[in-house]
Amino acid sequence: MSMKYSNVIIDHSSIKSLYVLVNCCTGAKMNHCGLLTAKKEPVPLKSIEVELEVRDHVATVVSTLLYENKEDKPLEAVFVFPLPGDAAVCHFSAKIGQTQIVAEVKEKQEAHEEYDDALSSGQQAFLLEESDQSPDIFSLSVGSLPPGESASIRLEYVTELAVQADDGLRFCLPAVLNPRYQPKGSEGGSVQVTSVPASLVPYSLSFSARVFSPRPISKVESNCSLDPLQYLNTEQTQATVKLAAGHKFDRDVELLIYYKDAHQPTAVVEAGQASAKPGTLMGDPVVMLSLYPEFPQAVMSSVVSCGEFVFLIDRSGSMDCCMDNSNQQETRIGSARDTLLLLLKSLPMGCYFNIYSFGSSYQHIFPKSVEYSEKTIEEALKKVEEMDADLGGTEILEPLKHIYSQPCIPSQPRQLFVFTDGEVENTKEVINLVRDNSGSHRCFSFGIGEGASSALINGLAKEGGGHAQFITGTDRMQPKVMQSLRFALQPAVVDISVTWDLPKAVSVTILSPPITTIFQGQRSLIYVQLTGQSPETAEGCVTVKYSLTGHPSQNQLRFSLKPAKDTGLTVHRLGARTLIRSLEMDIENEVEQDEGVKQKVVELSVQSGVSSSFTAFIAVNKDDSEAIQGPLLRRNVPAPRMMFASYCMMSCTSSDIYFDDGGCEAEGYCLDECCDEGDEGDESDKNYIDDEVEVAMPKQPRRDPLLQLVSLQKASGCWLLEPALAAALGKTSEEVENPKPSAVNKEVWATILALIWLHGFKSDVQDEWELLAMKAASWLCAQKAPCVTECVEAGNALLGCKVQKDSLGI
Repeated sequence: MSMKYSNVIIDHSSIKSLYVLVNCCTGAKMNHCGLLTAKKEPVPLKSIEVELEVRDHVATVVSTLLYENKEDKPLEAVFVFPLPGDAAVCHFSAKIGQTQIVAEVKEKQEAHEEYDDALSSGQQAFLLEESDQSPDIFSLSVGSLPPGESASIRLEYVTELAVQADDGLRFCLPAVLNPRYQPKGSEGGSVQVTSVPASLVPYSLSFSARVFSPRPISKVESNCSLDPLQYLNTEQTQATVKLAAGHKFDRDVELLIYYKDAHQPTAVVEAGQASAKPGTLMGDPVVMLSLYPEFPQAVMSSVVSCGEFVFLIDRSGSMDCCMDNSNQQETRIGSARDTLLLLLKSLPMGCYFNIYSFGSSYQHIFPKSVEYSEKTIEEALKKVEEMDADLGGTEILEPLKHIYSQPCIPSQPRQLFVFTDGEVENTKEVINLVRDNSGSHRCFSFGIGEGASSALINGLAKEGGGHAQFITGTDRMQPKVMQSLRFALQPAVVDISVTWDLPKAVSVTILSPPITTIFQGQRSLIYVQLTGQSPETAEGCVTVKYSLTGHPSQNQLRFSLKPAKDTGLTVHRLGARTLIRSLEMDIENEVEQDEGVKQKVVELSVQSGVSSSFTAFIAVNKDDSEAIQGPLLRRNVPAPRMMFASYCMMSCTSSDIYFDDGGCEAEGYCLDECCDEGDEGDESDKNYIDDEVEVAMPKQPRRDPLLQLVSLQKASGCWLLEPALAAALGKTSEEVENPKPSAVNKEVWATILALIWLHGFKSDVQDEWELLAMKAASWLCAQKAPCVTECVEAGNALLGCKVQKDSLGI
């Protein structure tokens, strides 16, 4: 087996000498190596400075990248990096010496030709473009940077912040870009990614944030080390925070921002651009509406007892990575197994379910979804215990096609749960498939680990009418997944309509796609363009109507038409981005591209200054007094990536990695195990690694007591009085059996003990077991057992708890 690298074929027989070099380069004594690529070429990117400004739930991000050419020839630096998948990139400029060049948005082919023409004529040029395969990957080209010259690149984008289960607003700066797996036969070319292990990233990152809110800011948390939060006023509505020095690029930078009295319905009216023509998107006012529907309590107190629940689990090699660098024992696939246990035990009796897993191929536990019973649950859990990250690549499209080919079960709404680390390249193809089948199911998606594609995870949920969650750093997967299960168990909202009441002279143009999904407490965003004149004292009103379990409901918001101050063109750009993405999806779903729609996207992108898949930012320095002489050298700037397995820590260096037909090609070099994301390689190579390095394989941790107890629950919701239950409660069989009131049967006593233990010892993670406890309480109530109060008192005495009977729900 050999691997192809640029113009050199390297056989694995030569890996040993390479390994020695790599091992040296990762050592602490090798700092003097300097900023070099794997080919000993200087890396021209020196630093990245990121400034974040958050106003309520909208973020503006300004990144400044400093490039410097220390070589003796002019060069072209190419940097492929991630951005949030829903970001609206709205500014790109370069500063060379005292010369500032602001880029224009142009049709992509035209921008490429202008860039190439500039380089061939010796001019400096800068190009920023979105990947054709995924909207969360961008490529930045810095062309004709003369020897000794430096260039400062400024990139700006705006994005909405997602609301979390605990009402926090989540901002994520994607610092990690893992290679994207390209399935066999997928459309389009591969995204070429130059990447190195996070510890070897040869440039620095500084990050600061300023937060402005109409309500007091209670706290800001992060998965990275932060300097203390500094309030800027006595009302605590303005604050600043910075990333502590020494960021290691081993994770995305995540901020969670919490406001007091969080998340009320709001409307922000933004005046049009003075220089733009009235009647156009940029010339008219644009409104951003944030709605938080509240459902009647009577409806929310009940959960549906039916549904077809399909779980799709990523078992590619990268799922063997650790969930968190501080905990080397918990892997992504291990956490997924534990989460499946909680999910399966929390499903209601009467539903149907199935479990699929995928890698280079896919598997399913049952040929088709089966009814939830003790027999089917036991069979499924045995198969789940055997699941490992051993299926190779990340071919998610084929299992999705198979799932959608299965006929839906009458009166059992299909709910699809997708767990993946999101490292696929055919993102748009996958999302289009989910969108095509959105009428038959809801899709809940979970991005696991650093570098998961936000475009894929958010796109699956958005097009599938579900909810997206990201599990990174020290996050526990279980509470986030159980929140999504609660959403899935909410009654489906149907017949959604939005009506407007505006002054007669004002008309409305909807920029957002129609609302197809509403969940209790979750934000719905709507962007609209207002055309026509109205007095500043005028008001508007929007009404959202829908049907819930057969009952018509509505939520209404009145708002002033007076434009807000200090918003710039943020709302316009977000509205333009929303409309652009919607039109792009329409084009993707046509067999033949509609040139008229494509032209509309290009015109809208150019008019608003917001990037699209059909446009690019181009800047050319036309003020150069003389052409830059000499051959142009190309330098690929490495992005940080995470290790794919424990033994990769000491065996990778810079590699230009992209996946094609399940294989790995690289410019530079890298060991096979690091870049194949678990694809089956030559067994002798793996043996070589074992011979050279003593790999400390993590010991299997003792099973979490909560999971141990949950695993013993029966499908009906009860527990059996057995030695395994006694062990889970930390008691002997005799200690558990002796206090049982004589009039109570063993299952009732065992179930009451389990509930007391959950409430008494695991109240801090109640959101993880609440649904299965509700099922247990329902089972107990159905038994109409005598002496329940006596059982609770005896159980408290046995376990040393003080849990009230009412809190058990019985």
